[in-house]
Amino acid sequence: MVITRGWAVFLMAVGVWTWVIWPRFGLAIYADERSFDGGTPTSFLWVHALLIGASLIIGTTVGVLGVRAWRAVPGKP
Repeated sequence: MVITRGWAVFLMAVGVWTWVIWPRFGLAIYADERSFDGGTPTSFLWVHALLIGASLIIGTTVGVLGVRAWRAVPGKP
């Protein structure tokens, strides 16, 4: 399967977008009053931390695939 340069750019942009959005969302969740109950993390925090972690892993993978696709196009820098 061949991925065009346009799709490679799109995949890299998704990877960057993931790292711009999700950490900021994580900070908002951490600051939310539902995240802790008397200093103890709640399930609200743990569920969102798991979702954020999974999204960052998926976004990183997609970004890396975009970089690899970009570099695999023959005859172009």
